[in-house]
Amino acid sequence: MNKNKFAPTPPMGWNSYDYYDTSVNEEQVKANADYMATHMKEYGWEYIVVDIQWYAYDAGTQRDNYQYIPFWKMEIDEYSRLLPCPDRFPSSVNGQGFKPLADYVHSLGLKFGIHIMRGIPRIAAHNHMKIYGTNRTANEIANPSSICFWNPDMYGIEPDKEGAQEYYNSVFELYAQWGVDFIKCDDICRQDMPSAEQEAIMMHKAILNSGRPMVLSLSPGPALINKAWHYEKYANMWRITDDFWDSWPLLLNMFERCELWQNHVSEGCYPDCDMLPLAYIGKGFGDERYTRFTREEQITMMTLWCIFRSPLMIGADLPKLDTWTLKLLTNKRVLRLLSHSEGARQVMRDKHQAIWVSKDIIEETLYLAVFNLSDDERRIEVTAHEIGLDSFNGCLIQELWSNESLEGYKQVFETKILAHGAKLFAIGTM
Repeated sequence: MNKNKFAPTPPMGWNSYDYYDTSVNEEQVKANADYMATHMKEYGWEYIVVDIQWYAYDAGTQRDNYQYIPFWKMEIDEYSRLLPCPDRFPSSVNGQGFKPLADYVHSLGLKFGIHIMRGIPRIAAHNHMKIYGTNRTANEIANPSSICFWNPDMYGIEPDKEGAQEYYNSVFELYAQWGVDFIKCDDICRQDMPSAEQEAIMMHKAILNSGRPMVLSLSPGPALINKAWHYEKYANMWRITDDFWDSWPLLLNMFERCELWQNHVSEGCYPDCDMLPLAYIGKGFGDERYTRFTREEQITMMTLWCIFRSPLMIGADLPKLDTWTLKLLTNKRVLRLLSHSEGARQVMRDKHQAIWVSKDIIEETLYLAVFNLSDDERRIEVTAHEIGLDSFNGCLIQELWSNESLEGYKQVFETKILAHGAKLFAIGTM
């Protein structure tokens, strides 16, 4: 089983974090799945991902003091494996776990994913709980010095200890039984702890051992460029940034990150620009708001993510999507770049503008993304030579957001773009 076949194109889906934080429940997950199946599935959107602390009782109830309530009650089985909190996921009772919810998502023609933290629950180590498939106990494989900086739920694993791989195997066997298609693992990507690199390998082995294809996504970033080979070998996605929110400076910074990682995008292996903070977000954080990005900035974000071929994960509450945002997310010709383009590269970037190009893998089409990074409307020129053409003579140029068709250019193409905006062109022969 080749892990690259798990995600032949960049995964597209919804993740509960940006809107619900730690508090999402079964009813809300189903509502988002229903919306995706009805309005977005035909455009390639397919993953429904339950983010952090689905096992925690009272999650979000002390948000003024804690994002993650320290040493609080969590649902766990006798073999040290976390289970969904039945207060929030009632179909999980009687040991069913996420299987009923995954079955529901699958019935809609979608795929189901969950967030996990690296390591083993601290409560399991403190109580010397069993590990399935071995006579070792949780305390024997846990490293009490390996603790996430921002979430208190887990200890890291001692990779070389007997029972360590068996623990990860047992966890992923359980997820396979539930029908999980996607795993987002946190506290691992930037390798803050010495065991993180090895724990990613252990998870990769556990997925293969489970017999079920599960996309492995590593967070948080920034990923380490000198470890690119490691991410490509053992994961399908890896975050190239810390949590990305609706801030123009953060979006501007993504151009540097995409430039750094542009040569590491391949089938099944995707540097991840993080979630799309669009429409309504922030409710679980006590700050429900419509995205602070302007419409031009949203077009810039979608254009960069698509030409770079980042995975796309929507952070909004889908049933609250407005018509404009839904249209932004369902532009077939723009989304085609995720599955039918290759070789994306940055042609130039300065403080005013950036230019990216890629090519279609089937059609004789060149894609040209032009970004205005300045605070004022700007006219930007692109020469045929700098994007690999002899001339624009005889070329039909179509802007994929507006569907405007252009022709008559020779050696220099120019376009006017609003502040912080972007245009995406398909260039083909007439």
